[in-house]
Amino acid sequence: MRAIIDGVESGADEAVVSVFDWGLQRGYGAFEVIRSHRGKLFREEGHLDRLERSLAALHIASPPRPKVEDWARRMAAIGGDAAVRVIVTAGGRDPLFSAPSRTIVTWEPIPPVPDPFRLLPTTAWWHPGTDRGDLHGVKWLSYAPNMAASDAAHRDGFGDALLLTPAGEVLEGPTFTVAWLRREVVETPGLEMGILDSITRRVLFETASRLGLEVAEGRYTLERVLGADEVVALSTTKEVVPVAAVGEHPVPGGPVAEALADAHRAIVAEELA
Repeated sequence: MRAIIDGVESGADEAVVSVFDWGLQRGYGAFEVIRSHRGKLFREEGHLDRLERSLAALHIASPPRPKVEDWARRMAAIGGDAAVRVIVTAGGRDPLFSAPSRTIVTWEPIPPVPDPFRLLPTTAWWHPGTDRGDLHGVKWLSYAPNMAASDAAHRDGFGDALLLTPAGEVLEGPTFTVAWLRREVVETPGLEMGILDSITRRVLFETASRLGLEVAEGRYTLERVLGADEVVALSTTKEVVPVAAVGEHPVPGGPVAEALADAHRAIVAEELA
């Protein structure tokens, strides 16, 4: 089994939604990806809280929370070390055909991270870069511009893109948060930049505290990152990964990235023990 759709188990070949669903036609819906470790979900509550906030912002009714929790846990038990994806579509609005909203839960293998992991600075003209919109921080299905940026970076030989505002301020990756170390201070873009309130970003504050490191949030230009001692990418699937280069600028590297990764793994182990 690879999918549960509205509680109905389905194989990969039978998992379908209506072609009239706006989730397909217009990318209208919301999703979450939760990391499963040996069949147990990490920070499930935070992910599902954010899913409900995203759906509320899009005015899509949230499915019953206990059911979603059950479906996600069942999928985690099947996938083991995997990424559990929860998707809620908007349904359709065709007057001649009813296409109700669907809740889809799947599992996926954890994708490998290129080694070395290099980021291509990319101006994200589509990114809000602000906290003044009703859709601030929504994790919606409309990821096409982000995926196009990732694909463009891959074609140029990079592991992924680093998204920037037109003014050259650092935002995030297409599917991850970024942070860097300067003079023993971990810096990361603030949520006022319109970036996603990443669950792994939240864990960063905990791991940095364990290591006695200060964390600063704010608005930073690309030059700030290029002058960093270490740079890391943070996400549910990547967890904490050191960045080897930003554009053609090598990152010196050091022990802090690995220390943050170790501390992250320690928190996972403690919570899922």
